[in-house]
Amino acid sequence: MSSGGGIQIPGRLPLMLTHEGVLLPGSTGRFRVASPRNMHLVSQRLLKGTSLQSTMIGVIPNTRDPDQSSDELPTLHQIGTAGIAVQVVGSNWPKPHYTLLITGLCRFRVSSLLKERPFVLAEVEQLDKLDAYTGEGITQEDAELGELSKKFYQSVVQLLGMLDMSVPMVAKFRRILDSLPRETLPDVVASMIRFSNKEKLQVLDAVSLEERFKRALPMLTRQIEGLKLLQKTRNLNPDTVKKVSSEHKGGVFPGEQINLDREDEDGDDTVALERKIHRVNMPQAALRICVKELKRLKKMPQSMPDYALTRNYLDLMVELPWSKSTKDCLDIRAAKTLLDNDHYAMDKLKKRVLEYLAVRQLKTSLKGPILCFVGPPGVGKTSVGRSIAKTLGREFHRIALGGTCDQSDIRGHRRTYVGSMPGRIINGLKIVGVNNPVFLLDEVDKLGKSLQGDPAAALLEVLDPEQNHSFTDHYLNVAFDLSQVLFIATANTTATIPPALLDRMEVLQVPGYTQEERVEIAHRHLIPKQLEQHGLMPQQLHIPQETTQEIIKRYTHEAGVRSLERKIGAICRAVAVKVAEGHAISKTVDLTPDCLSEQNKEMPPEMPIVIDQIAVKDILGPPLYEMEVSERLVLPGVALGLAWTPFGGEIMFVEASRMEGDGQLTLTGQLGDVMKESAHLAISWLRTNSRKYQLTNLVGGPDPLQGTDIHLHFPAGAVTKDGPSAGVTIVTCLASLFSGRLVRSDVAMTGEITLRGLVLPVGGIKDKVLAAHRAGLKYVILPKRNEKDLEELPANIRTDLDIITTQNLDEVLNAAFDGGFPATGCTGIHPQLTSKL
Repeated sequence: MSSGGGIQIPGRLPLMLTHEGVLLPGSTGRFRVASPRNMHLVSQRLLKGTSLQSTMIGVIPNTRDPDQSSDELPTLHQIGTAGIAVQVVGSNWPKPHYTLLITGLCRFRVSSLLKERPFVLAEVEQLDKLDAYTGEGITQEDAELGELSKKFYQSVVQLLGMLDMSVPMVAKFRRILDSLPRETLPDVVASMIRFSNKEKLQVLDAVSLEERFKRALPMLTRQIEGLKLLQKTRNLNPDTVKKVSSEHKGGVFPGEQINLDREDEDGDDTVALERKIHRVNMPQAALRICVKELKRLKKMPQSMPDYALTRNYLDLMVELPWSKSTKDCLDIRAAKTLLDNDHYAMDKLKKRVLEYLAVRQLKTSLKGPILCFVGPPGVGKTSVGRSIAKTLGREFHRIALGGTCDQSDIRGHRRTYVGSMPGRIINGLKIVGVNNPVFLLDEVDKLGKSLQGDPAAALLEVLDPEQNHSFTDHYLNVAFDLSQVLFIATANTTATIPPALLDRMEVLQVPGYTQEERVEIAHRHLIPKQLEQHGLMPQQLHIPQETTQEIIKRYTHEAGVRSLERKIGAICRAVAVKVAEGHAISKTVDLTPDCLSEQNKEMPPEMPIVIDQIAVKDILGPPLYEMEVSERLVLPGVALGLAWTPFGGEIMFVEASRMEGDGQLTLTGQLGDVMKESAHLAISWLRTNSRKYQLTNLVGGPDPLQGTDIHLHFPAGAVTKDGPSAGVTIVTCLASLFSGRLVRSDVAMTGEITLRGLVLPVGGIKDKVLAAHRAGLKYVILPKRNEKDLEELPANIRTDLDIITTQNLDEVLNAAFDGGFPATGCTGIHPQLTSKL
């Protein structure tokens, strides 16, 4: 091969390991990339490179890349092909991978490995000379080599003559055959004709040109003899020859690859699939179906539409983890340490995980529990699920159910439909590759419903421990055992979860964090995370705990920590600007006497940069929330209640005013039917007890509604409100209006009322009390029967707040007003309430 004007490849090449095919110099082939090292090679080298040299890689055949980047490399094939990646196509289905179109340039030998991670980089020795196919070819000095070259050329011409010249690829190859250098013919022909990978590997390993001709010539002769035999036995007409010569795409030229052994390879592929079916150890019912479908596949021509559907079905059945599982890590102490390191607070959730581990130690065949974490956004429900998987040593898969309105997303489509696919449960098992992962069903309370069915109803079988051992996906149409899967669902509220689905899950409440817990979470997790994300070090930025408390009180208003994390991120960005400006000043300022005064003015900031309250205001702006609520309680007819929302507890003002009228009650603020009924209950009870508490109307009459109209308003009118918890607040607000006395500005209340003046228990106590604590209140009035819920409150909250429990409205009014709300002691006004027993 001529070496004049040769092009040299780099001495160091990144290597792509493949076992699917062999790339020969002068040919172009497609390679699927899915292993970690090859994926890193594409993402870090090919996609980020801007020069032609960055697209040049080495293709090592006959070497399987390990499935894990941490695994050791196998022994590399010593001879490879240097090539240029001319096209990169990425896809995320069924799992992330790339498809590369690579054009081979020349052979090389691997001299030494330079690194193995994140991709393989090696020092190589070029074996062929690149002369852009402009050399003079074989010299006449070597008679034997010239004879081999001539014989090979004649065989290629004979093969092309037996094929249909109307096929574009055949015609083009015939036109350029004479212009190709003779030394390139073995590689080009071996890549175009359907040689086996083993035969192509023999051609690749032939470094000397003479040996290359000797290895490729028998293969070419065999193809010619096979084509002659086909012409004799089948009496091929030109159309059939055209079909034989253009059945499969590939090769270096546009068109179709010559394929004479397709039927044999298809038979081998079917045999390999049959071996896989018997090797995966699937249940007998599934095995019978697979064997039946495989028999249909063998009798089916590839042109039939059902061929691809059946093949995809069998591939999925083979890839499912019927008997493959991971071994649980049952060390309770290590699990407790890991959970404590990953998450602060959340004692209920940690306790439940440790209980599961303890029972698994005693009984190995325990079914996976169905847990449901219910709490406001940002409290860490999803991240706890990921930590549980890490603690157990299991695979983790998250399925987002928010907005899902088609039951086929859960159960899959029946194979009679075009484009049918398995459901997300089965597809998730295929991705993780084991039958005992941790599945996180995120936002299960936001499932929709449409004409395509109800996905919540489809989940009933998935989340039932007594049924999911034989879960049947519509696509599989065979039972799959989900009993070893640990399902964890997350929700913001249980109100929108169907009762039948809720009954199948073990609900664990995840309440919002207290201020002290937020401060601890910020300094343990949020600040280090944001420093790392913004390229800062602890020596460059310091946020004291007092500053964190200021941010929590005046710039966030939430049950979780997402808004707090965003505020810390804003501070880190502002500090990153100062640090970058300081680096620029230190590099550009010239240390000369003339510039000394200017340098003193623009010196880099001292490290670490300490964020105080003044800096917080400069970075985050004026405070967003004022915790002082006393200025809103300056008139009679205003009271402060506590409400529960899916986003945590909230304080809620209730305002009332009266004017001359005919005794009508007006309610505003987008109230639901329950709150409207509570307002009418409050009016009726106050009118009944108006003489007892000296409540009067505008003219001093004993009936508060006589000649008077009442307007009751709940601010934030754009927000829909409903529920019985505002009963005692409405009574207190109207009692303040009718008596002309102010409600205490440091007290909030919640509770349901009855017509007899009793105070009934309500829900969401912990979230409501935390909301009162965030607002800076001192007293909270709760129903007596909610005392059991106070045990869930942190000790510091119970210390900071004075919690008053009440059984009736008399006690509520006495606690809500300074000096109490004394009654006149009138007895006998309601003789029907006096018992004679």
